[in-house]
Amino acid sequence: SNKSVSDAPIVQFTNCRILRSHQLQREDLWVRQGKILNPEKLFFDEKGSADIQLDCKDSIIAPGFIDVQINGGFGVDFSLATDDFKSGIDLVSQKILSHGVTSFCPTLVTSPPSVYHQVLPQLSIRNGGAHGAGILGAHLEGPFISKEKKGAHPEHCLRTFEAGAFQDLLATYGSLDCVRIVTLAPEMKRSSEVIQELTQRGICVSLGHSVANLAQAEEAVQHGATFITHLFNAMLPFHHRDPGIVGLLTSDKIPMISDGIHTNPAALRIAHRAHPKGMVLVTDAIAGMGLAPGRHTLGQQVVVIDGLNTYIAGTKTLSGSVATMDTCVRHFQEATGCSVETALEAASLHPAQLLGIEHKKGTLNYDSDADFLMLNDDLYVQATYIAGEEVWRQDALGM
Repeated sequence: SNKSVSDAPIVQFTNCRILRSHQLQREDLWVRQGKILNPEKLFFDEKGSADIQLDCKDSIIAPGFIDVQINGGFGVDFSLATDDFKSGIDLVSQKILSHGVTSFCPTLVTSPPSVYHQVLPQLSIRNGGAHGAGILGAHLEGPFISKEKKGAHPEHCLRTFEAGAFQDLLATYGSLDCVRIVTLAPEMKRSSEVIQELTQRGICVSLGHSVANLAQAEEAVQHGATFITHLFNAMLPFHHRDPGIVGLLTSDKIPMISDGIHTNPAALRIAHRAHPKGMVLVTDAIAGMGLAPGRHTLGQQVVVIDGLNTYIAGTKTLSGSVATMDTCVRHFQEATGCSVETALEAASLHPAQLLGIEHKKGTLNYDSDADFLMLNDDLYVQATYIAGEEVWRQDALGM
């Protein structure tokens, strides 16, 4: 090993159960320079040992949560074009550390082109740290979605693909530089060529807000779509003769999404049992997450928070959620009766696989980023670490 690496302090986390290879294992976790270290190499190749030992008091250590669909929180709405957009995103990235989120995809709901043109250039992909969770790139949900299944998206902003198809999408968004996920309705004319073009650029295509039948959904998968946005919500209900997008549950290729509030526990159990390795938990949180009930925004719309439900003002249309990621994980485990390991991987490993970053994030494998959480047996977050540094601890708040 070169000198600069061997001089960096090595931290050994002891007395813990580490989530590794889909199992909680009673092992120590070794960290150096922001990466998970292989202790065998350290002992045998470098003859090294730990500089600092930390007793984890029998905590669970799991990879940091990755939220690939979050519209805002704590009074900040990512779909509102403001000059201080950056300070809003900084606030959210700081606040979600206490909920175990170490990286996320800020999500914009259907908006006029002017909003995308103003907001997206202010968004930059960055590593996490004491300043907040890392930003993996934007998730653009709409405006190329179905009127019939628009959900909380404003109808006057919805668009279809015209003659230019992909050029129409580029003109709407202005830039795809920091975009990681696009949600669209696959039944739209010319959507196949758009899906192919996005996929070739390394952008994940998710199917949602759609009246697609199963054949249209499968065709989208063949062209590169790999995800379903909030499964069971804003799509045709399951029908035995044409199961629609929900029918993709039985396909090996497709991961899926569930946010714990929108979906009945029985539906969560069906999804989990049909495709346990593909469940991806998201919060779909809106600006009102972390705030008192009342009126808040979601892009162009006013929403009302009533308990754990959020509706478009004056309607019973659900619009995002106010659930935090740690709440979603606990709810998922409770509703499905799945193992602790499965619940934790649905918020860490699976979203990392979806984005193709599982070699760096979403696991505690050797050489991956040391983004991890300490949790108690009831899956409440006790401390959050990014790149091996403690960025949030429960005791620090006198709790």
